[in-house]
Amino acid sequence: MTATTHQALDYQLFINGTWTPAASKETFDVINPATGEVAARVAKAGLEDVEAAVATARQVYDSGVWSRKTPKERADILNRFARKIMEHGQELAYLEVISSGATIRRAMSTDILGIAFVLQQTAAFALEFPYVEGLAMTGASNNQVWREPLGVVAAITPWNFPMILAMWKLAPALAMGNSIVVKPASYTPLSTLKLAELAIESGIPAGVFNVIAGPGASIGEALVKDPRVDKVAFTGSTEVGRRIMELASGTVKRVTLELGGKSPAIVLPDADLDLTVPGLLYGFCLHSGQVCESGTRILVHDSLYDEVLERLAQLASKVKLGNPLDATTGMGPLVSRHQLDTVLGYIQTGVDEGARLVCGGKRATKGELARGYYVEPTVFADVRNDMRIAREEIFGPVASVIRYSTVEEAIEIANDTIFGLAAGVWSRDANKALKIGRELRAGTVWINDWHAMRPDAPFGGYKQSGFGRELGRHVLEEYTQVKHVHAALAPELKQRPWAGMLF
Repeated sequence: MTATTHQALDYQLFINGTWTPAASKETFDVINPATGEVAARVAKAGLEDVEAAVATARQVYDSGVWSRKTPKERADILNRFARKIMEHGQELAYLEVISSGATIRRAMSTDILGIAFVLQQTAAFALEFPYVEGLAMTGASNNQVWREPLGVVAAITPWNFPMILAMWKLAPALAMGNSIVVKPASYTPLSTLKLAELAIESGIPAGVFNVIAGPGASIGEALVKDPRVDKVAFTGSTEVGRRIMELASGTVKRVTLELGGKSPAIVLPDADLDLTVPGLLYGFCLHSGQVCESGTRILVHDSLYDEVLERLAQLASKVKLGNPLDATTGMGPLVSRHQLDTVLGYIQTGVDEGARLVCGGKRATKGELARGYYVEPTVFADVRNDMRIAREEIFGPVASVIRYSTVEEAIEIANDTIFGLAAGVWSRDANKALKIGRELRAGTVWINDWHAMRPDAPFGGYKQSGFGRELGRHVLEEYTQVKHVHAALAPELKQRPWAGMLF
């Protein structure tokens, strides 16, 4: 694919298996962050549309048309859904690129293959899941533990990886028999809407998977508060996560939260810099740094500090910024003008706080880049861990390089944060790195790698990075309810121990 100008697309909401205009007939624009042009117009959901989507999901769940299918029946349909995604991979990738700024070479490989694999892997896990567990016999009774679907799930997804993070919620929710209403971020609803259409074509019953697009402050909060919704699955900022916890408490519903991060990457004195430096750059520049588990705090030993900074600056200059539809582009734009201003503001804050700007630090405006929201890969040196650029999530291609002298000091700095989503260690000594990994308070620890996700391994955070897990076998428990069923077998009253307590 190459960069071209296209007529804006039009999308409606997807409720009960059909494209549905918003009750208000209002729409909103989705902007292509590479060009600043309108990429699509999307129906703007309001409270009436939330009501329609939740009522549909509730009615369809209660009908049993999906929730009472066998695990095998649901797995077969989810595998068809995965194949349908692969068939429409180019269209899905295009929608992802023109709304989120993802590069086409990443979207066509990692994203499309990734969401199809998550569906297939989750379907396989669902076939092995212990839906019924018998307990040991005690007295004249039979006891079982049943795992049942929760009911209606509300998924509120972010703008950085719209397809992937929607699928991380969709796959387990559907595999376990729930109905779902997805509220994608307003910047990036297009690929999620297309997924809903493909789900119907794959055989998922109408009303099981619904998508409503619009402002989170109104329709997102309405979803969270609705008593017919049994669970909220949210990915986004820690600030909004706190708000969702407050709102969900009103109806005491289940919540899983995958929130912010400020992940430390510890570079040990024995690290192989030919591997480590490209890995560090990948760790904070993938998707222009708009990744919750980006390695944005780079902790480097005194003996390597200057060399690592020099190599990072040299390699950063080789990252090609450009239109993400160009297959040769290495890094695309930030998602919006608002995010551009936020990132540039943090860069200025770093300078004001006394950090030393090693490279980058500016908006990229050469040629066609001037039309979009591009920021150069940016590296700060002489950063203290109490600076804002080291403590707050920037969500841009900005790294803070922090000096340390001992491993104990590095671990202390790494853990000195409210976040705990991910961490990493770069070293030739795997045993030493594993030992350090035990000390890091993070849900994922990478050794000599970064952004390495697998559908069979759980992902989630410690501390204010959230709770609950996505992916892996563990995620299925997040979308089920536990029921204990006791069946007494003694036929006569005198055989019941409790009879003597009351009579």
